[in-house]
Amino acid sequence: MITAAQLRAARALVGLDQRKLAELSGLSLPTIQRMETSEDLIRGNVDSLTKLIAALESVGIELIGEGAVSQGEGRGVRLRKLMGLRRERAESDERADSAPMREGS
Repeated sequence: MITAAQLRAARALVGLDQRKLAELSGLSLPTIQRMETSEDLIRGNVDSLTKLIAALESVGIELIGEGAVSQGEGRGVRLRKLMGLRRERAESDERADSAPMREGS
């Protein structure tokens, strides 16, 4: 499975625009655009998802599933647990909201 966020991040990591990914995968540009605007997990027929993943892998992307260990070498990114990230953002927002306003701000 691949999420829309993973797809956008993968494209950015290797510098692909949507049009080039469509060409590499044999999918249409509107299909790539639809996939990237999905809520979370990308839904589509198995053939389209297989083509998408194969195209990403052909340019060096390794998709890492939830809780999986990366088997490859090289640099990459991975999100921390979402709940921890949300908590950190909320705490940061609270600190910013409680900071005294300075004149001219």
